[in-house]
Amino acid sequence: MELNQHCLRNLAEWITLEAVLPVVHLTLEDCLSSSESGLVFSAMPSESMIVCENLTKRFGQFTAVDHVSFSVAKGSIFGFLGPNGSGKSTVIRMLCGLLEPSDGRATISGHDVARETDRIKSLIGYMSQKFSLYDELTVHENLMFYGRLYGLSGAGLLQRRDELVALAHLEPYLHRRAGLLSGGWRQRLAMVCALVHKPSVLFLDEPTAGIDPVARRELWDLLFEFSSMGMTLFVTTHYMDEAERCSHVGYIYMSKLVVCGEPDDLKQLPVVNPAGTKRLDVTCDHVTVGLQAVRRLPGVRTATVFGQSMHLLVEESISEQFIRERLDGVGIHQTDIRPIAPSLEDVFVALTNRNNGDGK
Repeated sequence: MELNQHCLRNLAEWITLEAVLPVVHLTLEDCLSSSESGLVFSAMPSESMIVCENLTKRFGQFTAVDHVSFSVAKGSIFGFLGPNGSGKSTVIRMLCGLLEPSDGRATISGHDVARETDRIKSLIGYMSQKFSLYDELTVHENLMFYGRLYGLSGAGLLQRRDELVALAHLEPYLHRRAGLLSGGWRQRLAMVCALVHKPSVLFLDEPTAGIDPVARRELWDLLFEFSSMGMTLFVTTHYMDEAERCSHVGYIYMSKLVVCGEPDDLKQLPVVNPAGTKRLDVTCDHVTVGLQAVRRLPGVRTATVFGQSMHLLVEESISEQFIRERLDGVGIHQTDIRPIAPSLEDVFVALTNRNNGDGK
């Protein structure tokens, strides 16, 4: 079913407004060095696609974004993490030209986001966490509609549709309504619709939320392919394994970007590895019973369940035999203990505790 021109005009008027507002929910933060934090962050190499310099936004007496500085390298996959209300969306609004900064400036591919908003819109694509396409339209109709919104027509529109269908392997579902697709295929469709105009930067807001592990992996395979072609990807996620796949990650908390760098470098930060401590993985039966037992041991700084094991941060003086004896006392006789490196989850928990004043 082809859309008639009257229907297309009405939908275009509605979606143009909707397409501007969802960008508000994007997420963008990158490599930063902060004199206040005392941490040293690794700089992202090569040409920068996104640059913020002391970007600040105030709403009356409330500071939503506080002198944030970062850069995102061209062709990189940047993972952005932070709790709700930390300032992510406000930074995105400013980068997309929807909010004027109170202080500082930002550029995308050298274009000022406050003064060249029309140019910025042509450079970026956005895929929201919530499916925002039209359930009543087929895959083909959604692609054709979005292509026309971006000014494509005729043979050029058909060629771009074919390219995107092939890229996301959507051929079997071309004439299926979007509302009848599974979660993973809906996300694929949403992604390629965001790529219709060949943007240089793609923002993805929790793109794998609510889809199965196989679909998650396949979606990430596409992201790696986009990156290899030179596209810059900014991804928000709450999955630590996805953050590990990013070339750089950043963490924003209470309006400040507190850390940014390569995952392996962040795991070496002193706040994550306090002097005189070590991290251990303890695998045993009845792990929840064991957790309560080891948490009461002197010298155990933190303990948390990780699958069928416990991850402990303990003082160097704590021996493995001491832990085994404590577990044996609560009826857990088979244990496997080995040293481990910190994870990205450990990094962000340590940074959050430090900023809350809970760090030891």
